[in-house]
Parts: sequence; C-alpha cells; structure tokens
Amino acid sequence: MKTELKDKVAVVTGGSRGIGFAIADRLAAEGVKVVVCARNPKRLKQAVQQLTERHANSLSGLAVDVRRYEDCRQLMKHAAETFGGIDILVNNAGVGLFKPVDQITPQEWDELLATNLSGVFYCVREVVPWMRKRGGGYIFNISSLAGVNPFKGGAAYNASKFGLNGFSEAIMQDLRYDGIRSATSCPEVSIRISPACPARSHARVGNSRARISPRP
Repeated sequence: MKTELKDKVAVVTGGSRGIGFAIADRLAAEGVKVVVCARNPKRLKQAVQQLTERHANSLSGLAVDVRRYEDCRQLMKHAAETFGGIDILVNNAGVGLFKPVDQITPQEWDELLATNLSGVFYCVREVVPWMRKRGGGYIFNISSLAGVNPFKGGAAYNASKFGLNGFSEAIMQDLRYDGIRSATSCPEVSIRISPACPARSHARVGNSRARISPRP
C-alpha cells in the first residue's frame, strides 16, 4: 500500500463498471476512501457492494447524472461531508456515438457533449473549493486517443474529446498555483487509432498517454 494515498478521499464518476470501476477498485486497494457515482442506481449498488467486499476501507455511492449541474454539486458535497474533504477527482463518466455527421441528431449531439464535456466542467467547478480547503488535490480526466486523432464517423465523439483535452490543458494553468495538479489519460477506443497523443511531457499509461501538469 502506498502510504501517501492512504485515507485520501477520491470521487470517481462513471464508477460502476469498466475503466471507472477498475480505477475505484485500485484506489480502494491503496487505502483511499472512494465515492463512486453512476446514473444507474442498480448497477451502482452492485458496484459498491463488490468494492466493499474486496476492501475494508470506507466506500460510498451516489446516483448521479453528470449532465445535471445540481447532481454534480450534490456529489461533491456528499463526498466532502461523508469523508471530510476531497483530494482526488477522476472524471471518467462518458458515452460514445459513432455516426456520419449528417446522421447525428441534435439531441444525440447535445446529450453526448453534456456527458463528455459539460459534466467534466460541472464536477471540476464544484470540486475546486473543496480541494483548496485541503491545500491541493489531483484531477484526472479520462479522455481518449480520439481527442487527438479524428476518424470517420467520429464527429461528435472527436469533438467532445478534443474539447476535453483543451479544457484539461487550460485548467492546468488555472489551478497549478492552488496546489491542484491535473492529468489527462487517453485510452484507446474500439476503433484502432494511431499514433498516441503527441509528446509534450507525456507519461505512458498502458495503452494510453497521460498529460500531467507540471509542478508550480
């Protein structure tokens, strides 16, 4: 167990399955107090039960739709009040949509951007005051190689991930002097895309690249 992580508090969005669940599982294994959220209450309950069975440390779950600002506000409030603060935010919640641009409906476009981009903004906006109270923190945004490599049928998804990468670069500059560091991980999507994210202070993370903010 890494002692520097023990008893830290993390919020993981989209934490009921896939990458989000794996991240929550690993954090809990390191002694982190974890709050996971997901839209599906049943799936969320199952995930929390599985994590609780595997780890002795504190875990909590909250049904949240990151497309709603008030839900994100309540998520951060819940985490801070339950465990005394927030040190880590993992913005993992996301959806995919792969269609030619003329076949994407306005509703599909709005819903994808609301989840993949606006939801990240909502969570970051609400977590920053709590991290400042702790003297700093870490924000991890789960992006995609689709955020640097456009492909056919990816207009909506590419737009959301390119936007997320730009947002992540900007908040590095906004928050670095508050002791809040940020990183962007770019896992592969189901469509094979190469090369990986362009090299600019990047670190390898499995089949992804992570852009990590420098220390102030």
